[in-house]
Amino acid sequence: MVETLKPATDAQLRDVVRWAAAEEVPLEVRGGGSRAGFGRPVQAGHVLVTSELRGILSYEPEELVLTAAAATPMAEIEQALQSRSQMLAFEPVDSSAVFGAPPGSGTIAGALGVALSGPRRIKAGGARDHLLGFQAVSGRGEIYKGGGKVVKNVTGYDLPKIICGAFGTLSVLTEVTVKVLPAPPKTRTVLLFGLGDAAAAQVMADALNSPCEVSGAAHLPAAIAGRSGVDLVRDAGESVTALRVEGTPGSVAARCESLRRLLAGRGRDEELHSMRSLRLWREIRDVAALLPDPQACLWRLSMPPAAAAAAVAGLGGARYFDWGGGLVWLAMPATGDGGTETIRHAVGKAGGHATLVRGSEAMRAAVPVFEPQPSALAAVTRRVKEGFDPRRILNPGRMYAGV
Repeated sequence: MVETLKPATDAQLRDVVRWAAAEEVPLEVRGGGSRAGFGRPVQAGHVLVTSELRGILSYEPEELVLTAAAATPMAEIEQALQSRSQMLAFEPVDSSAVFGAPPGSGTIAGALGVALSGPRRIKAGGARDHLLGFQAVSGRGEIYKGGGKVVKNVTGYDLPKIICGAFGTLSVLTEVTVKVLPAPPKTRTVLLFGLGDAAAAQVMADALNSPCEVSGAAHLPAAIAGRSGVDLVRDAGESVTALRVEGTPGSVAARCESLRRLLAGRGRDEELHSMRSLRLWREIRDVAALLPDPQACLWRLSMPPAAAAAAVAGLGGARYFDWGGGLVWLAMPATGDGGTETIRHAVGKAGGHATLVRGSEAMRAAVPVFEPQPSALAAVTRRVKEGFDPRRILNPGRMYAGV
């Protein structure tokens, strides 16, 4: 029988981890539990739940810094930021619906732990670029801190870069400090209709290389666009290529006009304003509305944008492109190995890598969820794990077997 441990303070959490390390008892670490199905299955007799460690501890809008306990719901953080017209610029993905959890049930530590960044990553950087500092309990049962509360913190090792995206395998976060930025007062999206995947990749490249400061570039094939909740996209009956422009109203209007002139002759174009534009980019960010089959295997493919269309052309399934074509979300039938070998071969030839975001527990135990590492990198991964968690008690095997 799996036992749930729910410490209410940092000290209690430290004591639990110390006990587990001394007894060599593996722990499955969870916050809100909204992403428990992401990664390899963890074989542990105890579940360590950090949900009691929640709440915004410090928010300094003038300094663009927010500190929160690890299990603070993203919904609470976003509400606080919106009240001051600010945001997390890396657009953390709300993958709750992908895993059948209530919308907005993810936590700030979960968002940083999986490091899934949304469409603005191409302009603002990823989650690692926005985590300034943290406090955590290592697998040794020691409370420690990394980073700080300023962007130019250069003392010691850059531990936030290691912890972000570690899926709770190195330490249990207790609090995090993130950089926030002013939210754009105006958002518009230029839409082009009817482009093929390769033509859309070229359009997105031209837009991103232009002076128009595009902050999101995505391409939805016709079948995917038809699932959107935005009428202009849903009712198009053909593919939709979306280019987002953000900023002050006058600047946005001028840049959208310039962008439409630049792309004239590439296809019929329209503009989305305000709420419809925001809704479309939430759909692109959060995936579930556009790839809604909960039984499908969900893959996240990262590769050079110019190579993406050709790389995925023969894979089948349902897919759409984000990050100017550099990120492909792919849903495959949940049969056999979910197309693992074929997908990894195609993406590898294109110079990219593939991550299985959602699959059955049996599948996630049988195939590599994350891109297999070369031997030298795997050795570094083992040494890092040894340094933070020598007894291998924190989420053992969640990313790679034996680590």
